[in-house]
Amino acid sequence: MVEVSTSILSVKEGEEAEVFLALEKAKTDYFHIDVMDGKFVEKNTYNKMLSYSKYIKRISSLPLDVHFMVEDVENAIEDFICVEPNNITFHYEACKNKEEVYKLIEKIKQNNCRVSLAVKPETKIEEIYEFLPYIHMCLIMTVEPGKGGQTMLNDMIQKIEKLKKYIENNKLEIDIQVDGGINLKTAPFVKNAGANVLVSGSAILLAKDYSVIIDELKKENT
Repeated sequence: MVEVSTSILSVKEGEEAEVFLALEKAKTDYFHIDVMDGKFVEKNTYNKMLSYSKYIKRISSLPLDVHFMVEDVENAIEDFICVEPNNITFHYEACKNKEEVYKLIEKIKQNNCRVSLAVKPETKIEEIYEFLPYIHMCLIMTVEPGKGGQTMLNDMIQKIEKLKKYIENNKLEIDIQVDGGINLKTAPFVKNAGANVLVSGSAILLAKDYSVIIDELKKENT
C-alpha cells in the first residue's frame, strides 16, 4: 500500500485552517512537517513548523510525520514531542558517530514514536544498513534537503532499488519514504523502485483539487 505524506512547508500564514482541513478531506495519510534550523540547512522553519504542528493537533486527528533537518536532534525531539508525532525522522548526517544514532533512535522510541532515519543524496545507502533492524522507516532524500519545489535527482532511483533489495534479502519490515520532487511524473519511478511512502508538497498544494493528486500518488503501479 502506498501512503502520501503532504509537506506543509509552503502553506501560507492565514491559510492554515483552510489548507489543513482540505488535505484531511482529500485523505492525505500524514502531514509532513519539515523542521529546519538554519544551520543543518540554510532555511529556518523551526518556530513556524512547531506552531503549525500545534495547530494541526487542535483541528485534525491525522498523524504528524516530523522530519528534522537540524543539527541538534536531541533538543528538537524535546520541543516537538508535545505534538505527539506519529513518526520522527532525523538525519544520519547530523550525527557525530554511530553511538549518537543509536542514542537518538532509543530516545524517540521511549516517547512512543516511530523512528525514521534520513539520508542525503550524497550519502551511500550502505552506511545505514546496520541501523535498519532498529527503525521503522528510511527516508531517501531525492533532492538536497532544505528547499521546496526542487527537481528529483534521477540517480536516486538506483539508491531506492538497492535499499529495497537489501530489506527483502534480510527479511526486514521497513517502510521506504522518498522526499523531493515527487509529483505525478516522478511518482511511478520511485514506486517501481520500492518506495511506499511518498512525500509531496508543491505538486499537491498547487493543484486545484488536492484529492485528485493524492489519489493518483497512492495508486499502485500496474
